[in-house]
Amino acid sequence: MFEPFQYEFFVRGLIAATMVGGLCGLLGVYIVLRRMSYIGHGLSHAIFGGAVVSFVMSFNFYIGASIWGFASALLINATTRRRPTIGADAAIGIITTASFALGVALISRTSTFTRSFDAALFGNILAVDNRDLYAIAAVAGFTIIAVFFSYRQLLFTTFDPDVARYYGVPTGWIDTLFSLILAAVVVVSLQVMGATLIAAAIVVPPIVARLLTDSFHRMVAISTGLGAFCGLAGIWISYFIDVSSGASIVLLATAFFGAAMLYASVRDRLANAVPTAARG
Repeated sequence: MFEPFQYEFFVRGLIAATMVGGLCGLLGVYIVLRRMSYIGHGLSHAIFGGAVVSFVMSFNFYIGASIWGFASALLINATTRRRPTIGADAAIGIITTASFALGVALISRTSTFTRSFDAALFGNILAVDNRDLYAIAAVAGFTIIAVFFSYRQLLFTTFDPDVARYYGVPTGWIDTLFSLILAAVVVVSLQVMGATLIAAAIVVPPIVARLLTDSFHRMVAISTGLGAFCGLAGIWISYFIDVSSGASIVLLATAFFGAAMLYASVRDRLANAVPTAARG
């Protein structure tokens, strides 16, 4: 049971997955409540394009991919605000798919391109090193501080941006800050989750939490805790069944979603049965 812990690469991956899972669970609450679940999927694909561009230009991966992802998120928000007829889902689909296609085009055209991007697409626990841990820890610290100091503004903007703007909340700056945080989280999650699976790590924990509670504070706590647990347990399980770390984490989270759906269904039936029995 404790065999994997004798390997340094596994311990690094375990720490990274736990932090990434918690970060995705925390941000996922705001994303789900904003009804922008698709942005996690789209932004991860956009950042894949940025990662390829960074490699081709011999630029630092974290800096290049973060700037690219941040710019993509800002472009999505700007397109949606300036052209209300273009929905957020359409803007996400167009911008992020174009960025992903650019990355694929560069890979196909660059003959000296030798780096494998399987890890960026599907996650690879073996590729997590100390630099990745430092980057994840830095993003986690920045995210916690930013959410703490802008908690009320984020909450107000999430639930009713029009009213928040009326009361003087700088919704534009709040959206910009949130885009920066989201881009940074997606970038540091690539190595563990992979671009194709990050969306599920962002969306599933908050949806499970939403099925279990109507309280925003409890939803944040449950989603963050569940995300961290799925990251930790998912990596541990992936070692024994020899599958991709990202896939293992997502499948475990999906199992919790199924259990939460069953619980919510039974709870609602019991709640409806009590008034019926009382009338009888």
